[in-house]
Amino acid sequence: MLKFINALFNRPSEQAKANVEIYTWQTCPYCIRAKMLLWWKGVKFTEYKIDGDAVARNKMSERANGIRTVPQIFINDQHIGGCDEMYKLDSLGQLDSLLAALS
Repeated sequence: MLKFINALFNRPSEQAKANVEIYTWQTCPYCIRAKMLLWWKGVKFTEYKIDGDAVARNKMSERANGIRTVPQIFINDQHIGGCDEMYKLDSLGQLDSLLAALS
């Protein structure tokens, strides 16, 4: 069934090899949009829902060089930024190569 859905929507069916982590809030529209792009590309990712969790937010901020906004996305431990930065990488044709790289 998944192959049919992927073919129907022209969505790649191969899984990315990279280790992808994303810090989110459940109701954040940018977080939802970022997760949709990853889903669309067939990427498995680890999501850290940090709603109201100051300790988790501080950990995210440390990893993201002081940035406290969500989402914050890491590919193979490399901070790529938020939703807009990930979509920009995709529009430049650079996201797929990051996602294909082994961690």
